[in-house]
Amino acid sequence: MKISILTATYNRAKYLTKLYESLVQNIGQDYDIEWLIMDDGSTDDTQQICQKFKSQNHLNIKFYKQENQGKMQAINNLSKFVTGDIWIELDSDDYFIPNALKIIAEKSAVLEQENNLYAIVFLRYEDGDNISGNYFPLENEDTTMFDLYFKHKVTGEKTLVYKTEIRKKYNYIIEDGEKFCTEARLQHKMDLDYKIRCYNQALVKGDYLTDGYTKNIKKIFLESPKGHYEYFKEMFIHDMKGVKFNKRLYAVKHLILFSYLTKKGIVFNKK
Repeated sequence: MKISILTATYNRAKYLTKLYESLVQNIGQDYDIEWLIMDDGSTDDTQQICQKFKSQNHLNIKFYKQENQGKMQAINNLSKFVTGDIWIELDSDDYFIPNALKIIAEKSAVLEQENNLYAIVFLRYEDGDNISGNYFPLENEDTTMFDLYFKHKVTGEKTLVYKTEIRKKYNYIIEDGEKFCTEARLQHKMDLDYKIRCYNQALVKGDYLTDGYTKNIKKIFLESPKGHYEYFKEMFIHDMKGVKFNKRLYAVKHLILFSYLTKKGIVFNKK
């Protein structure tokens, strides 16, 4: 099995070493690793750091550079270079725990065996050894990312391991003039055609940086209203049976908000 790790990075050179070292620590005999890095127009020494990693010849590292277009377009641009059987997207401040890739390789066998699955999903740590959000109520059962968060009360960030053959059929949809869209928009599109399977194991650690997406979500909302308008509009394509009232209210309120910010009408897409 070959595992592809995709990292979009912008002026995060000082954080990349920890991720690199965790990949080296996770080298195994039963799988290959390729690390694809897209430098999204950094002005620090990101390129020099990555060339240093490459020169050590521990990993198959593919380094690319683009003008600043944002994380999602960076991943879109990396996608054509992916050659692994499975695909994991990690930020520059994330890193794997020991034996994480061994566990992922073993669990990913189900992606080869079952055509209806587009990903397996794991927990992740934040701020040390704390689990981000909560545990999955449905372990080792097929579900969707939409149902997890809107019907089963799952919270927090998770780690998705995509089946490359399916993931390559999709791209992050970035609206004109914007640089960001929520990963959930892509995942919800995949949910319409495929399923996921969850495991209550945390394999990735990460910290929320002061300039990261999570801590700047309000600013990002204002800078990418078109994408969020489409996201909340598309939400109503899904089966809303079983979605709690507070979640429906959340979706409706945000659709109204972004319809105002984009000066577009309120449209409820229905399947």
